Amino acid sequence: MTTIKTAMPGVIYRRPSPEEEPFVREGETIEEGQTIALVEVMKNFNEVKADQSGRLTRFLVEDGDEVAISQDIAELED
Repeated sequence: MTTIKTAMPGVIYRRPSPEEEPFVREGETIEEGQTIALVEVMKNFNEVKADQSGRLTRFLVEDGDEVAISQDIAELED
């Protein structure tokens, strides 16, 4: 089991916009480089991408949570 971490602090969003579906849901298989969330820093949105392929087993943060640099935000099963 590996984790996906943030590269910067800010507010995390698991959807591209409030009206849209999440980038990915728990239990789904994701590909390396796939966007799984956004981190907002001073009105700029930065993509959080998967470092590797696998099954996203669990998010460790909720939509709208504040995150720190290198914080684990999701667990990934190889």
